[in-house]
Amino acid sequence: MLEIVIASSIKVIIVVIAVLTGCAYATYMERKLVAHFQHRIGPLYAGPYGLLQPMADAVKLIFKEDIVPDKVERYTYALAPVISFIPAMLIFAVIPFGKDTSVFGYGIKMVLSDLNIAVLFIFAITSLGIYGIILGGWSSGSKYSLMGGLRSSAQMISYEVSYGLSIIGVILIANTLSLRELVNQQASDSIWFFSHWYVWRQPLGFLLYLTCAIAETNRAPFDLPEAESELVGGYHTEYSSMRFSMFFIGEYANMLAVSAVGATLFFGGWQGPFVNTIPLLGIVWFVLKVFLFMFFYIWLRATFPRFRYDQLMNFGWKILLPLALFNTMLTSLLVALKVI
Repeated sequence: MLEIVIASSIKVIIVVIAVLTGCAYATYMERKLVAHFQHRIGPLYAGPYGLLQPMADAVKLIFKEDIVPDKVERYTYALAPVISFIPAMLIFAVIPFGKDTSVFGYGIKMVLSDLNIAVLFIFAITSLGIYGIILGGWSSGSKYSLMGGLRSSAQMISYEVSYGLSIIGVILIANTLSLRELVNQQASDSIWFFSHWYVWRQPLGFLLYLTCAIAETNRAPFDLPEAESELVGGYHTEYSSMRFSMFFIGEYANMLAVSAVGATLFFGGWQGPFVNTIPLLGIVWFVLKVFLFMFFYIWLRATFPRFRYDQLMNFGWKILLPLALFNTMLTSLLVALKVI
């Protein structure tokens, strides 16, 4: 029993440190990539190749003055950044990040919690993150913050339905809600290791998932809740210092979580060449797939301008939702006919 507790504690600590480090260096990655995409200088001088820039940012935010406006609702104002950040961290509890292995004779599962309803858990937890944004906007006592919070709630509701429907096809084909089982079903021993990935059987579902995930995480071109040209800074206008950084880290943690879920559902998770020979190589493949998702996030931001709000809502309800319903019905028919 003691060994299980120690092993679980070590895994939790490693995953939390890995996610927080990933969030820090995702900001570095974004700056460097956008600098190349848009011919900006980027952070070049803080350490070799600018690698110490995230540390400099962390020190700056820690020692910055924490200004709290007079008219805020203080308890909710303080709690909102935490509510926005924690759900993103909880998602990593059910994501398998490697092939099970053993250390000193003890079996180690490469997942913190092997839930048989992991997919439902992820979407339940994802829905909670919006409360942090709404409460942060409302409690700030600013009309700009409130508008940002209301925009975000409308956007999340609009895209949440299509977001959930986008993975129904994968669940119908796999006939399971367990992420470990989903990953195992996408394994292949042949040289065509990617042949069983669900992205080939659910191309429309994947495109819907990717689009809705970007909107769910409030990233460009769906970043209407912030919209600095209209709302100053949106829901976090009145936040500073570490409170602001919690929202900032929460956004990147959500990006990592969405990327990890997408890699698991559609691209085989940790499956890849030579994993059966070298089990720890599965972690490398998983991180690489998450990295490619993050690269696409940043590429999209550097390429497309922000939608108008009416375009955003029309796109969600009039295009994505009908396509998601069509994909669900078509997949149900093909599964019933045993075509896929």
